[in-house]
Amino acid sequence: MSAPRRALVSVSDKTDLVPFISGLVELGFEIISTGGTRRTLHDAGVPVMDISEYTKFPEIMNGRVKTLHPKVHGAILGRPDLADDQAAMAEHGIIPFELVVCNLYPFEETVAREGVTVAEAIEQIDIGGPSMIRSSAKNHAYVGVVTSAAQYNSVLSALKAGPLSEELRRKLAAAAFEMTARYDRAIANYMAGVTAESDEDAETFPQTLSLDYERRATLRYGENPHQQAAFYVEPRAGESTLAATQQLHGKELSYNNLLDLDAALELVREFTTPAAVVLKHNNPCGAAIGDSLAAAFEAAYAGDPISAFGSIIGFNRPVDLATAEQMCDPGKFVEAIIAPGFDDDAFEALTTRPKWKANVRLMSCPALAEQRPESFATRTVGGGVLVQTRDDRPEDPAQWQVVTERQPTDEERTTLDFAWKICKHVKSNAIVFAKQGAVVGVGAGQMSRLDSAFIAAHKSEGRAVGGVVASDAFFPFRDGVDEAAKAGITAVIQPGGSRRDDEVIAACNEHGMTMIFTGCRHFRH
Repeated sequence: MSAPRRALVSVSDKTDLVPFISGLVELGFEIISTGGTRRTLHDAGVPVMDISEYTKFPEIMNGRVKTLHPKVHGAILGRPDLADDQAAMAEHGIIPFELVVCNLYPFEETVAREGVTVAEAIEQIDIGGPSMIRSSAKNHAYVGVVTSAAQYNSVLSALKAGPLSEELRRKLAAAAFEMTARYDRAIANYMAGVTAESDEDAETFPQTLSLDYERRATLRYGENPHQQAAFYVEPRAGESTLAATQQLHGKELSYNNLLDLDAALELVREFTTPAAVVLKHNNPCGAAIGDSLAAAFEAAYAGDPISAFGSIIGFNRPVDLATAEQMCDPGKFVEAIIAPGFDDDAFEALTTRPKWKANVRLMSCPALAEQRPESFATRTVGGGVLVQTRDDRPEDPAQWQVVTERQPTDEERTTLDFAWKICKHVKSNAIVFAKQGAVVGVGAGQMSRLDSAFIAAHKSEGRAVGGVVASDAFFPFRDGVDEAAKAGITAVIQPGGSRRDDEVIAACNEHGMTMIFTGCRHFRH
Protein backbone atom coordinates (compact mmCIF):
# COMPACT_ATOMS: atom_id res chain seq x y z
CA MET A 1 0.00 0.00 0.00
CA SER A 2 1.52 3.34 -1.05
CA ALA A 3 1.95 6.21 1.38
CA PRO A 4 -0.70 8.94 1.23
CA ARG A 5 0.05 12.15 -0.63
CA ARG A 6 0.61 14.87 1.92
CA ALA A 7 0.92 18.66 1.74
CA LEU A 8 2.11 20.93 4.54
CA VAL A 9 0.42 24.33 4.42
CA SER A 10 1.44 27.36 6.50
CA VAL A 11 0.92 30.80 5.01
CA SER A 12 0.67 34.37 6.20
CA ASP A 13 -0.81 35.68 2.94
CA LYS A 14 -3.96 33.63 2.37
CA THR A 15 -4.85 35.08 -1.04
CA ASP A 16 -6.54 32.39 -3.22
CA LEU A 17 -5.52 29.73 -0.70
CA VAL A 18 -8.85 27.94 -0.23
CA PRO A 19 -9.50 27.06 -3.92
CA PHE A 20 -5.90 25.88 -4.33
CA ILE A 21 -5.95 23.60 -1.29
CA SER A 22 -9.43 22.38 -2.20
CA GLY A 23 -7.98 21.36 -5.55
CA LEU A 24 -5.21 19.42 -3.78
CA VAL A 25 -7.78 17.60 -1.67
CA GLU A 26 -9.65 16.62 -4.83
CA LEU A 27 -6.39 15.12 -6.09
CA GLY A 28 -6.14 12.97 -2.97
CA PHE A 29 -3.83 15.05 -0.81
CA GLU A 30 -4.02 14.99 2.97
CA ILE A 31 -3.52 18.50 4.32
CA ILE A 32 -1.53 19.28 7.46
CA SER A 33 -1.59 22.87 8.60
CA THR A 34 -0.87 25.33 11.39
CA GLY A 35 -2.61 28.01 13.45
CA GLY A 36 -4.47 30.63 11.44
CA THR A 37 -3.98 28.77 8.17
CA ARG A 38 -5.64 25.65 9.60
CA ARG A 39 -8.56 27.74 10.91
CA THR A 40 -9.05 29.39 7.52
CA LEU A 41 -9.17 26.03 5.77
CA HIS A 42 -11.36 24.45 8.43
CA ASP A 43 -13.85 27.34 8.32
CA ALA A 44 -14.03 26.95 4.53
CA GLY A 45 -14.90 23.27 4.90
CA VAL A 46 -11.55 21.94 3.70
CA PRO A 47 -10.46 18.72 5.50
CA VAL A 48 -7.28 19.54 7.42
CA MET A 49 -5.14 17.99 10.17
CA ASP A 50 -3.58 20.24 12.80
CA ILE A 51 0.21 20.12 12.93
CA SER A 52 0.08 19.22 16.62
CA GLU A 53 -2.00 16.13 15.88
CA TYR A 54 0.73 14.99 13.51
CA THR A 55 3.76 15.82 15.69
CA LYS A 56 2.07 14.92 19.02
CA PHE A 57 3.60 18.14 20.33
CA PRO A 58 1.59 21.34 20.94
CA GLU A 59 2.26 24.76 19.49
CA ILE A 60 3.97 26.75 22.26
CA MET A 61 5.08 30.29 23.02
CA ASN A 62 2.10 31.86 21.26
CA GLY A 63 2.87 30.00 18.05
CA ARG A 64 6.56 30.86 17.94
CA VAL A 65 7.35 27.14 18.04
CA LYS A 66 5.11 24.90 15.98
CA THR A 67 6.88 23.57 12.86
CA LEU A 68 10.41 23.31 14.26
CA HIS A 69 10.08 19.60 14.89
CA PRO A 70 11.87 16.49 13.54
CA LYS A 71 8.63 15.00 12.24
CA VAL A 72 8.10 18.13 10.16
CA HIS A 73 11.61 18.62 8.81
CA GLY A 74 12.18 14.88 8.54
CA ALA A 75 9.10 14.71 6.31
CA ILE A 76 10.51 17.53 4.18
CA LEU A 77 14.19 16.57 4.05
CA GLY A 78 13.82 12.81 3.93
CA ARG A 79 14.95 11.04 0.76
CA PRO A 80 12.60 8.09 0.22
CA ASP A 81 15.02 6.24 -2.07
CA LEU A 82 17.89 6.20 0.47
CA ALA A 83 17.89 3.22 2.83
CA ASP A 84 19.06 5.15 5.91
CA ASP A 85 16.46 7.87 5.39
CA GLN A 86 13.76 5.24 4.83
CA ALA A 87 14.70 3.46 8.04
CA ALA A 88 14.65 6.68 10.10
CA MET A 89 11.29 7.70 8.68
CA ALA A 90 9.78 4.29 9.38
CA GLU A 91 11.16 4.21 12.94
CA HIS A 92 9.71 7.64 13.81
CA GLY A 93 6.43 7.44 11.91
CA ILE A 94 7.37 10.11 9.39
CA ILE A 95 5.39 10.28 6.15
CA PRO A 96 7.02 12.45 3.43
CA PHE A 97 5.48 15.70 2.27
CA GLU A 98 5.04 15.82 -1.48
CA LEU A 99 4.25 19.52 -1.35
CA VAL A 100 5.01 22.40 1.03
CA VAL A 101 2.93 25.55 0.65
CA CYS A 102 4.42 28.40 2.64
CA ASN A 103 4.90 32.16 2.59
CA LEU A 104 6.31 34.46 5.24
CA TYR A 105 5.30 36.97 7.89
CA PRO A 106 4.87 40.46 6.37
CA PHE A 107 8.12 41.90 7.71
CA GLU A 108 8.72 44.45 4.93
CA GLU A 109 5.14 45.68 5.04
CA THR A 110 5.40 46.03 8.82
CA VAL A 111 8.61 48.08 8.89
CA ALA A 112 7.25 50.29 6.09
CA ARG A 113 4.46 51.49 8.39
CA GLU A 114 4.99 54.86 9.99
CA GLY A 115 5.74 54.67 13.72
CA VAL A 116 6.36 50.91 13.88
CA THR A 117 8.39 49.93 16.94
CA VAL A 118 11.43 47.67 16.96
CA ALA A 119 9.49 45.16 19.08
CA GLU A 120 6.69 45.05 16.49
CA ALA A 121 9.21 44.56 13.72
CA ILE A 122 11.00 41.76 15.55
CA GLU A 123 7.75 39.83 15.99
CA GLN A 124 7.36 39.80 12.20
CA ILE A 125 10.65 37.98 11.67
CA ASP A 126 9.55 34.54 10.53
CA ILE A 127 11.61 31.58 11.74
CA GLY A 128 9.67 28.43 10.94
CA GLY A 129 8.59 29.62 7.50
CA PRO A 130 12.08 30.21 6.07
CA SER A 131 13.25 26.94 7.62
CA MET A 132 10.50 24.97 5.90
CA ILE A 133 10.99 26.81 2.61
CA ARG A 134 14.76 26.30 2.57
CA SER A 135 14.40 22.63 3.57
CA SER A 136 11.89 22.06 0.79
CA ALA A 137 13.95 23.93 -1.77
CA LYS A 138 17.08 21.98 -0.83
CA ASN A 139 15.20 18.70 -1.19
CA HIS A 140 13.40 19.74 -4.38
CA ALA A 141 14.36 16.44 -5.98
CA TYR A 142 11.49 15.01 -3.94
CA VAL A 143 9.43 18.00 -2.69
CA GLY A 144 7.60 20.81 -4.48
CA VAL A 145 7.71 24.13 -2.63
CA VAL A 146 5.04 26.72 -3.38
CA THR A 147 5.74 30.21 -2.04
CA SER A 148 3.38 32.50 -3.95
CA ALA A 149 -0.29 32.61 -4.85
CA ALA A 150 0.86 33.38 -8.40
CA GLN A 151 2.12 29.79 -8.59
CA TYR A 152 -1.09 28.10 -7.48
CA ASN A 153 -2.77 27.65 -10.86
CA SER A 154 0.30 26.32 -12.66
CA VAL A 155 1.15 23.90 -9.84
CA LEU A 156 -2.41 22.60 -9.62
CA SER A 157 -2.58 22.13 -13.39
CA ALA A 158 0.72 20.23 -13.35
CA LEU A 159 -0.42 17.98 -10.49
CA LYS A 160 -3.59 17.06 -12.36
CA ALA A 161 -1.35 15.57 -15.03
CA GLY A 162 0.78 13.65 -12.51
CA PRO A 163 3.65 14.27 -10.09
CA LEU A 164 5.51 17.56 -10.53
CA SER A 165 8.33 17.36 -13.04
CA GLU A 166 11.92 17.82 -11.94
CA GLU A 167 12.12 20.97 -14.06
CA LEU A 168 9.12 22.56 -12.33
CA ARG A 169 10.33 21.56 -8.85
CA ARG A 170 13.69 23.17 -9.61
CA LYS A 171 12.01 26.39 -10.79
CA LEU A 172 9.89 26.47 -7.65
CA ALA A 173 13.02 25.92 -5.54
CA ALA A 174 14.82 28.79 -7.28
CA ALA A 175 11.89 31.11 -6.58
CA ALA A 176 11.87 29.96 -2.96
CA PHE A 177 15.55 30.76 -2.46
CA GLU A 178 14.99 34.18 -4.04
CA MET A 179 12.20 34.81 -1.57
CA THR A 180 14.20 33.88 1.52
CA ALA A 181 17.26 35.80 0.31
CA ARG A 182 15.20 38.96 -0.19
CA TYR A 183 13.49 38.44 3.17
CA ASP A 184 16.77 38.03 5.04
CA ARG A 185 18.24 41.09 3.33
CA ALA A 186 15.23 43.19 4.34
CA ILE A 187 15.74 42.12 7.95
CA ALA A 188 19.47 42.82 7.78
CA ASN A 189 18.87 46.27 6.28
CA TYR A 190 16.35 47.11 8.97
CA MET A 191 18.59 45.92 11.79
CA ALA A 192 21.52 47.87 10.34
CA GLY A 193 19.36 50.97 10.47
CA VAL A 194 18.16 50.58 14.05
CA THR A 195 21.63 49.72 15.34
CA ALA A 196 23.51 52.35 13.30
CA GLU A 197 25.95 54.66 14.95
CA SER A 198 25.08 58.34 15.28
CA ASP A 199 27.21 59.17 12.23
CA GLU A 200 24.86 60.54 9.55
CA ASP A 201 26.39 58.53 6.70
CA ALA A 202 26.08 55.30 8.69
CA GLU A 203 22.39 55.99 9.29
CA THR A 204 21.70 56.85 5.63
CA PHE A 205 23.78 54.22 3.89
CA PRO A 206 24.00 50.65 5.22
CA GLN A 207 27.37 48.92 5.30
CA THR A 208 26.07 46.33 2.85
CA LEU A 209 23.59 47.31 0.16
CA SER A 210 21.40 44.72 -1.54
CA LEU A 211 19.16 45.82 -4.39
CA ASP A 212 16.32 43.40 -5.14
CA TYR A 213 14.29 43.75 -8.31
CA GLU A 214 11.88 41.51 -10.19
CA ARG A 215 11.95 41.28 -13.98
CA ARG A 216 8.87 42.90 -15.44
CA ALA A 217 9.72 42.56 -19.11
CA THR A 218 12.42 41.63 -21.57
CA LEU A 219 12.74 44.56 -23.95
CA ARG A 220 13.27 44.44 -27.71
CA TYR A 221 16.73 45.93 -27.24
CA GLY A 222 18.59 48.53 -25.19
CA GLU A 223 19.68 52.02 -26.16
CA ASN A 224 20.80 50.54 -29.48
CA PRO A 225 19.62 47.48 -31.45
CA HIS A 226 22.80 45.52 -30.72
CA GLN A 227 22.24 45.78 -26.93
CA GLN A 228 19.97 43.45 -24.96
CA ALA A 229 17.80 44.92 -22.21
CA ALA A 230 15.15 44.17 -19.59
CA PHE A 231 12.94 46.16 -17.22
CA TYR A 232 13.19 45.24 -13.52
CA VAL A 233 10.96 46.69 -10.79
CA GLU A 234 11.09 46.94 -7.04
CA PRO A 235 8.91 44.25 -5.41
CA ARG A 236 6.78 46.88 -3.66
CA ALA A 237 7.15 49.88 -5.95
CA GLY A 238 5.09 52.89 -4.93
CA GLU A 239 1.85 53.73 -6.74
CA SER A 240 3.34 56.99 -8.03
CA THR A 241 6.30 55.34 -9.77
CA LEU A 242 6.78 54.27 -13.37
CA ALA A 243 6.73 50.65 -12.20
CA ALA A 244 3.09 51.10 -11.11
CA THR A 245 2.04 52.72 -14.38
CA GLN A 246 -0.37 50.78 -16.59
CA GLN A 247 -0.07 50.70 -20.36
CA LEU A 248 -3.52 51.20 -21.85
CA HIS A 249 -2.64 51.19 -25.54
CA GLY A 250 0.16 51.01 -28.07
CA LYS A 251 3.09 48.90 -29.07
CA GLU A 252 5.73 47.47 -26.77
CA LEU A 253 7.72 49.96 -24.72
CA SER A 254 11.40 50.35 -25.51
CA TYR A 255 14.35 50.95 -23.20
CA ASN A 256 14.54 54.59 -24.30
CA ASN A 257 10.76 55.03 -23.94
CA LEU A 258 10.97 53.94 -20.32
CA LEU A 259 13.81 56.35 -19.57
CA ASP A 260 11.90 59.26 -21.08
CA LEU A 261 8.59 58.30 -19.45
CA ASP A 262 10.28 58.26 -16.05
CA ALA A 263 11.83 61.68 -16.71
CA ALA A 264 8.45 63.06 -17.81
CA LEU A 265 6.77 61.65 -14.73
CA GLU A 266 9.33 63.18 -12.38
CA LEU A 267 9.13 66.59 -14.03
CA VAL A 268 5.39 66.99 -14.48
CA ARG A 269 4.65 66.14 -10.85
CA GLU A 270 6.57 69.30 -9.86
CA PHE A 271 3.45 71.32 -10.68
CA THR A 272 0.01 71.60 -9.10
CA THR A 273 -1.63 73.73 -11.80
CA PRO A 274 -2.40 72.12 -15.18
CA ALA A 275 0.98 71.28 -16.74
CA ALA A 276 2.39 69.59 -19.83
CA VAL A 277 5.98 68.55 -20.51
CA VAL A 278 7.59 67.42 -23.77
CA LEU A 279 10.57 65.08 -23.34
CA LYS A 280 13.19 64.16 -25.88
CA HIS A 281 16.30 62.11 -25.09
CA ASN A 282 15.72 62.50 -21.34
CA ASN A 283 15.56 66.31 -21.49
CA PRO A 284 12.54 68.60 -21.61
CA CYS A 285 12.45 70.43 -24.93
CA GLY A 286 9.15 72.05 -23.92
CA ALA A 287 7.12 72.54 -20.77
CA ALA A 288 4.34 74.86 -19.69
CA ILE A 289 1.60 75.50 -17.17
CA GLY A 290 -1.77 76.96 -18.09
CA ASP A 291 -5.36 77.60 -17.11
CA SER A 292 -6.28 74.36 -18.88
CA LEU A 293 -4.42 71.24 -19.92
CA ALA A 294 -4.97 72.09 -23.58
CA ALA A 295 -3.43 75.55 -23.09
CA ALA A 296 -0.48 74.05 -21.24
CA PHE A 297 0.13 71.52 -24.01
CA GLU A 298 -0.09 74.14 -26.75
CA ALA A 299 2.53 76.29 -25.03
CA ALA A 300 4.74 73.33 -24.15
CA TYR A 301 4.78 71.93 -27.70
CA ALA A 302 5.54 75.40 -29.08
CA GLY A 303 8.69 75.52 -26.95
CA ASP A 304 10.58 73.50 -29.59
CA PRO A 305 8.22 71.96 -32.16
CA ILE A 306 11.09 70.56 -34.24
CA SER A 307 12.55 68.60 -31.32
CA ALA A 308 9.05 67.64 -30.15
CA PHE A 309 8.58 65.34 -33.16
CA GLY A 310 8.64 61.77 -31.80
CA SER A 311 8.60 62.95 -28.19
CA ILE A 312 7.22 61.70 -24.89
CA ILE A 313 4.45 63.85 -23.41
CA GLY A 314 3.65 64.10 -19.70
CA PHE A 315 0.52 65.60 -18.10
CA ASN A 316 -0.46 66.09 -14.46
CA ARG A 317 -4.18 65.94 -15.22
CA PRO A 318 -6.29 63.33 -17.03
CA VAL A 319 -6.13 64.01 -20.76
CA ASP A 320 -9.37 65.56 -22.05
CA LEU A 321 -10.69 65.77 -25.59
CA ALA A 322 -9.51 69.34 -26.18
CA THR A 323 -5.94 68.34 -25.36
CA ALA A 324 -6.15 65.14 -27.40
CA GLU A 325 -7.44 67.11 -30.39
CA GLN A 326 -4.29 69.25 -30.31
CA MET A 327 -2.02 66.19 -30.18
CA CYS A 328 -3.87 64.70 -33.15
CA ASP A 329 -3.15 67.72 -35.38
CA PRO A 330 -1.43 66.73 -38.66
CA GLY A 331 2.33 67.09 -38.49
CA LYS A 332 2.60 66.03 -34.86
CA PHE A 333 4.07 62.65 -33.95
CA VAL A 334 4.03 61.38 -30.37
CA GLU A 335 5.78 58.22 -29.15
CA ALA A 336 4.10 57.95 -25.73
CA ILE A 337 1.88 59.88 -23.33
CA ILE A 338 1.85 59.52 -19.55
CA ALA A 339 -0.94 61.03 -17.46
CA PRO A 340 -3.16 60.22 -14.46
CA GLY A 341 -5.72 58.96 -16.95
CA PHE A 342 -7.55 59.58 -20.23
CA ASP A 343 -11.16 60.68 -20.73
CA ASP A 344 -13.07 58.22 -22.92
CA ASP A 345 -13.42 60.61 -25.86
CA ALA A 346 -9.75 61.61 -25.59
CA PHE A 347 -8.71 57.95 -25.60
CA GLU A 348 -10.83 57.30 -28.67
CA ALA A 349 -9.35 60.28 -30.50
CA LEU A 350 -5.76 59.34 -29.77
CA THR A 351 -6.27 55.71 -30.81
CA THR A 352 -8.32 56.29 -33.97
CA ARG A 353 -7.31 59.58 -35.63
CA PRO A 354 -3.59 60.27 -36.11
CA LYS A 355 -1.36 58.20 -38.38
CA TRP A 356 0.44 56.90 -35.31
CA LYS A 357 -2.82 55.83 -33.62
CA ALA A 358 -1.95 52.11 -33.42
CA ASN A 359 1.52 52.65 -32.01
CA VAL A 360 1.30 55.48 -29.48
CA ARG A 361 1.78 54.20 -25.94
CA LEU A 362 -0.83 55.54 -23.55
CA MET A 363 0.34 55.21 -19.95
CA SER A 364 -1.91 55.72 -16.94
CA CYS A 365 -0.51 56.66 -13.51
CA PRO A 366 -3.52 57.66 -11.34
CA ALA A 367 -1.26 58.37 -8.33
CA LEU A 368 1.06 60.63 -10.35
CA ALA A 369 0.62 63.59 -8.01
CA GLU A 370 1.62 61.64 -4.92
CA GLN A 371 5.09 61.99 -3.47
CA ARG A 372 7.51 59.37 -4.76
CA PRO A 373 8.47 56.91 -2.00
CA GLU A 374 11.87 57.49 -0.45
CA SER A 375 14.53 55.44 -2.16
CA PHE A 376 18.09 55.77 -3.31
CA ALA A 377 19.11 56.97 -6.74
CA THR A 378 21.65 54.53 -8.13
CA ARG A 379 23.98 54.37 -11.10
CA THR A 380 26.32 51.56 -11.99
CA VAL A 381 30.01 52.05 -12.68
CA GLY A 382 32.65 49.46 -13.52
CA GLY A 383 32.74 47.03 -10.62
CA GLY A 384 30.31 48.91 -8.40
CA VAL A 385 27.35 51.20 -7.94
CA LEU A 386 27.06 54.86 -6.96
CA VAL A 387 24.28 55.60 -4.50
CA GLN A 388 22.80 58.92 -3.45
CA THR A 389 19.63 60.32 -1.97
CA ARG A 390 17.26 61.79 -4.54
CA ASP A 391 17.35 65.44 -5.53
CA ASP A 392 13.94 66.15 -4.01
CA ARG A 393 14.77 68.52 -1.16
CA PRO A 394 11.87 70.96 -0.60
CA GLU A 395 12.75 74.53 -1.46
CA ASP A 396 11.33 77.70 0.07
CA PRO A 397 11.35 80.64 -2.38
CA ALA A 398 10.95 82.96 0.59
CA GLN A 399 14.54 82.08 1.51
CA TRP A 400 15.96 82.97 -1.90
CA GLN A 401 18.15 86.06 -2.04
CA VAL A 402 17.83 88.90 -4.54
CA VAL A 403 21.43 90.05 -5.12
CA THR A 404 20.96 92.78 -7.73
CA GLU A 405 19.94 96.41 -7.53
CA ARG A 406 16.59 95.68 -9.13
CA GLN A 407 13.98 93.51 -7.46
CA PRO A 408 12.00 91.07 -9.65
CA THR A 409 8.46 91.95 -10.58
CA ASP A 410 5.70 89.59 -9.47
CA GLU A 411 5.50 88.13 -12.97
CA GLU A 412 9.26 87.64 -13.13
CA ARG A 413 9.32 85.95 -9.74
CA THR A 414 6.54 83.55 -10.78
CA THR A 415 8.34 82.68 -14.02
CA LEU A 416 11.68 82.31 -12.22
CA ASP A 417 10.07 79.76 -9.89
CA PHE A 418 8.71 77.88 -12.91
CA ALA A 419 12.04 77.91 -14.74
CA TRP A 420 13.89 76.73 -11.62
CA LYS A 421 11.64 73.68 -11.39
CA ILE A 422 12.29 72.85 -15.05
CA CYS A 423 16.05 73.42 -14.81
CA LYS A 424 16.33 70.79 -12.09
CA HIS A 425 15.36 68.15 -14.66
CA VAL A 426 17.69 69.22 -17.48
CA LYS A 427 21.08 67.59 -18.01
CA SER A 428 24.05 69.71 -16.92
CA ASN A 429 25.24 72.23 -17.89
CA ALA A 430 21.59 73.29 -17.87
CA ILE A 431 20.22 76.61 -19.09
CA VAL A 432 16.47 77.20 -19.38
CA PHE A 433 14.82 80.26 -20.95
CA ALA A 434 11.16 80.72 -19.97
CA LYS A 435 8.43 83.29 -20.42
CA GLN A 436 4.85 83.51 -19.17
CA GLY A 437 4.82 80.00 -17.70
CA ALA A 438 6.37 78.27 -20.68
CA VAL A 439 9.83 77.12 -21.76
CA VAL A 440 11.09 78.96 -24.85
CA GLY A 441 14.65 77.60 -25.04
CA VAL A 442 16.80 74.90 -23.44
CA GLY A 443 20.54 74.30 -23.51
CA ALA A 444 21.42 70.90 -22.06
CA GLY A 445 24.36 68.59 -21.55
CA GLN A 446 27.06 70.92 -22.83
CA MET A 447 30.67 71.07 -21.69
CA SER A 448 30.42 74.79 -20.94
CA ARG A 449 27.60 76.87 -19.54
CA LEU A 450 28.20 79.46 -22.24
CA ASP A 451 27.52 76.84 -24.93
CA SER A 452 24.24 75.98 -23.20
CA ALA A 453 23.30 79.67 -23.14
CA PHE A 454 24.06 79.95 -26.88
CA ILE A 455 21.84 76.95 -27.60
CA ALA A 456 18.97 78.19 -25.41
CA ALA A 457 19.13 81.59 -27.13
CA HIS A 458 19.14 79.91 -30.55
CA LYS A 459 16.17 77.69 -29.64
CA SER A 460 14.18 80.68 -28.34
CA GLU A 461 14.15 82.29 -31.80
CA GLY A 462 13.50 85.78 -30.40
CA ARG A 463 10.72 84.64 -28.03
CA ALA A 464 12.82 85.17 -24.90
CA VAL A 465 12.48 88.95 -24.87
CA GLY A 466 11.18 89.89 -21.44
CA GLY A 467 11.71 86.34 -20.20
CA VAL A 468 13.90 84.70 -17.53
CA VAL A 469 16.82 82.30 -17.41
CA ALA A 470 17.51 79.50 -14.91
CA SER A 471 20.93 77.90 -14.48
CA ASP A 472 21.35 74.64 -12.55
CA ALA A 473 24.74 75.75 -11.16
CA PHE A 474 26.49 79.08 -10.77
CA PHE A 475 27.71 81.14 -13.71
CA PRO A 476 31.50 80.88 -13.51
CA PHE A 477 31.88 83.98 -15.70
CA ARG A 478 29.68 86.86 -16.76
CA ASP A 479 29.64 85.68 -20.40
CA GLY A 480 26.59 83.46 -19.83
CA VAL A 481 24.63 86.39 -18.43
CA ASP A 482 25.75 88.61 -21.29
CA GLU A 483 24.50 86.02 -23.78
CA ALA A 484 21.13 85.85 -22.01
CA ALA A 485 20.88 89.64 -22.08
CA LYS A 486 21.41 89.61 -25.87
CA ALA A 487 18.35 87.32 -26.12
CA GLY A 488 16.24 89.84 -24.17
CA ILE A 489 16.29 88.05 -20.81
CA THR A 490 15.42 90.34 -17.88
CA ALA A 491 15.71 88.03 -14.85
CA VAL A 492 18.11 85.31 -13.68
CA ILE A 493 17.88 82.52 -11.13
CA GLN A 494 20.91 80.45 -10.14
CA PRO A 495 22.49 78.90 -7.03
CA GLY A 496 25.31 81.44 -6.64
CA GLY A 497 28.58 80.52 -4.97
CA SER A 498 31.14 81.33 -7.66
CA ARG A 499 34.38 83.19 -6.94
CA ARG A 500 33.18 85.61 -9.61
CA ASP A 501 29.68 86.20 -8.21
CA ASP A 502 30.46 89.92 -7.90
CA GLU A 503 31.38 90.03 -11.60
CA VAL A 504 28.14 88.26 -12.56
CA ILE A 505 26.05 90.52 -10.31
CA ALA A 506 27.69 93.57 -11.87
CA ALA A 507 26.83 92.28 -15.33
CA CYS A 508 23.17 91.92 -14.35
CA ASN A 509 23.13 95.45 -12.95
CA GLU A 510 24.68 96.78 -16.17
CA HIS A 511 21.93 95.12 -18.21
CA GLY A 512 19.16 96.20 -15.83
CA MET A 513 18.49 92.55 -14.98
CA THR A 514 17.37 91.16 -11.65
CA MET A 515 18.97 88.02 -10.21
CA ILE A 516 18.09 85.55 -7.44
CA PHE A 517 20.50 83.23 -5.65
CA THR A 518 18.81 80.03 -4.42
CA GLY A 519 21.81 78.55 -2.61
CA CYS A 520 21.01 75.09 -4.02
CA ARG A 521 22.66 73.40 -7.01
CA HIS A 522 20.82 70.91 -9.23
CA PHE A 523 23.43 69.14 -11.35
CA ARG A 524 22.03 66.22 -13.35
CA HIS A 525 24.85 64.36 -15.10
